[in-house]
Amino acid sequence: MTPTATPPPSASTPLRVALIGYGLAGSVFHAPMIAATEGLVLDTVVTSNPERREQALAEFPEVRFAADAEELWGRAGELDLVVIASPNKTHVALARAALEAGLPVVVDKPVAGTAAEARELAALATSRGLLLSVFQNRRWDNDFLTLRALLADGELGDVQRFESRFERWRPQPKGGWRESGDPAEIGGLLYDLGSHVVDQALTLFGPVTQVYAESDVRRPGAAADDDTFLALTHASGVRSHLYVSATTAQLGPRFRVLGSRAGYVKYGLDPQEAALRDGHRPSPGTAWGEEPKEMWGRLGSGESPLTGGGTPVPTLPGDYPAYYAAIADSLRTHSEPPVTALQAAAALDVLEAARRSAAEGVTVHLGR
Repeated sequence: MTPTATPPPSASTPLRVALIGYGLAGSVFHAPMIAATEGLVLDTVVTSNPERREQALAEFPEVRFAADAEELWGRAGELDLVVIASPNKTHVALARAALEAGLPVVVDKPVAGTAAEARELAALATSRGLLLSVFQNRRWDNDFLTLRALLADGELGDVQRFESRFERWRPQPKGGWRESGDPAEIGGLLYDLGSHVVDQALTLFGPVTQVYAESDVRRPGAAADDDTFLALTHASGVRSHLYVSATTAQLGPRFRVLGSRAGYVKYGLDPQEAALRDGHRPSPGTAWGEEPKEMWGRLGSGESPLTGGGTPVPTLPGDYPAYYAAIADSLRTHSEPPVTALQAAAALDVLEAARRSAAEGVTVHLGR
């Protein structure tokens, strides 16, 4: 018998979540957000690592454990959602197995190594009537939320150029699969941080028609791209210049957005990741995702924000909890999730084109 979607519990019954992987993504981003979301409960963590089990138990004393994902499929009827936060190369196989077991799925980005694989997963989820979403948490960064509000209000006029930087200064490679040169690992910054900046550009300015990219391995001993630039031409006419790097000794603005009426410049990263790494957790009645006034971006024209030009724009609070709140709502109402697999596939179209562009030194045209 083919597993099909199981009706979720009533609104008064928490949705039971299994989390596969308890490394950086699982322990810092997913587990705290799941636990902080009304209507969700972290039921099971899949890891065989004793230290990670001890870490999870310290924060979530009632959590259960499974040594591998196969244990989950055998008790799929006890679960309402599977979250996949394991290494990139495992995403497709695990997502497919979860869907075939009749379980809705959230997958950390990138959902797959290719757009074709992402679309195959999307088709499988649709055929089973199951939710499939991709964790693109940077749509809920404070600066991104603020920029979306400015665009919605027409404060910049017609946007002509969007510059987005996700830069770090990490001159020594850390090693591990994220920095592996093995294509099977789907490592490197293009597919890591690049997944974020491309998704943001597509969300703001729509489909892309042309992609040009430069990708380098700068650091001694590094095996995967650690300094990459993408130039995108959107069908809307906006040009996006996107930078992801681990080799930036002087960080540029996170956003520089130029329009026919004004520009918006914003420095500094959203504070939520740092807060989560430090052990802080969102809770009702407490401030979350807020930044000090000195970090606010500036809106104006003809002047440098570094010399006080433009008008300070209060940065909206970042809101990573909103993603899982929307997932809970989607599960209960059978509505579209906050990030779809097809949206992730569109971003992968751009990432694949960027990889080809950098390798061949050509501009890649999409949609032809």
